[in-house]
Amino acid sequence: MKVNGKHYRSIWFDSTSNTVKIIDQRWLPHKFPIVELTTRQNFADAIREMWVRGAPLIGATAAYGMAVQMLNDPSDTSIDETWEILHETRPTAINLRWALNHMRELLKPLPEKSRALVAMQRAGEICDEDVEANRQIGLHGLEIIKQIAATKPPGAPVNILTHCNAGWLATVDWGTATSPIYHANEAEIPVHVWVDETRPRNQGAQLTAWEMDSHGISHQLIVDNAGGHLMQNGEVDLVIVGTDRTSANGDVCNKIGTYLKALAARDNDIPFYVALPSPTIDWSVGDGEKEIPIEERHGDEVTKVWGKLDDGTLASVQICPDNTPAGNPAFDVTPRRLITGLITERGIAEASPEGLAKMFPEFVR
Repeated sequence: MKVNGKHYRSIWFDSTSNTVKIIDQRWLPHKFPIVELTTRQNFADAIREMWVRGAPLIGATAAYGMAVQMLNDPSDTSIDETWEILHETRPTAINLRWALNHMRELLKPLPEKSRALVAMQRAGEICDEDVEANRQIGLHGLEIIKQIAATKPPGAPVNILTHCNAGWLATVDWGTATSPIYHANEAEIPVHVWVDETRPRNQGAQLTAWEMDSHGISHQLIVDNAGGHLMQNGEVDLVIVGTDRTSANGDVCNKIGTYLKALAARDNDIPFYVALPSPTIDWSVGDGEKEIPIEERHGDEVTKVWGKLDDGTLASVQICPDNTPAGNPAFDVTPRRLITGLITERGIAEASPEGLAKMFPEFVR
């Protein structure tokens, strides 16, 4: 995707400086900082503190974190320690564990002197594979948008509701839920995006809105609680969200509030799709509602909001009484019965064990 006319990925290896670089997303949309990650602790901090976020990008970042550590210490002990340090940063996003397991299994059989080069090459390939998977997701999702557009008056937009940020900032490029939107825009199909603010961290307001604005896509920012009202009044044609972990039976774990959107969509007969690359499927989890761990984050994310004051200063502002305790579950699980379909790089799967097994038979035991 492009920022001010220049193409960016959310993470990349800079051959000029021989460093891994990321867009530090904590400062968007008001600043656009690019930072270097040079140590294992840098990568752990970037994932835990959400300099990077979104399951696919977290996985790519973890892969590069392992690769950079191999430059410093390619021993077996270093591999195992890095796996542990990076794995504990975010417990819900399955791509993190997938990438770390993949890198560990790849590197352990190799001689130590070969590990750094192989690890860096493989991390780059994981990024490229994510980009292509998300591009394919966009093409499959585009067909859904085309079908809806064909039922509307000429020139009328397809109204799409999103939640959180499942855009190119949550992946290496293209995004998951936004990829069909970008493809529709390129195909000159009118779309209008309802952007949930997505409390408590406001990834919709800060990131998805910024993406839509940067690409000239019609959109409006709404409070999270407005989605049901818009659906009741016929102003939403389609809901597309992303996911941080999808269980083998088709349940979907995503940013807190996704479940409520799915309930409202079902009540109003609006299609509710989830876009995901296959590494986001956790084949070891048979029941997402019972087995997926839900990350509980710091209460400050609920009691405070970050943004730009009238004088242009960036600040964090408390919105509740001083002694108010806050709960902050970061994700919820949307049961498969509420999901119209799963948009994957191979096509649209039914949200069921049979649907996923048919789409990805090589992973079925």
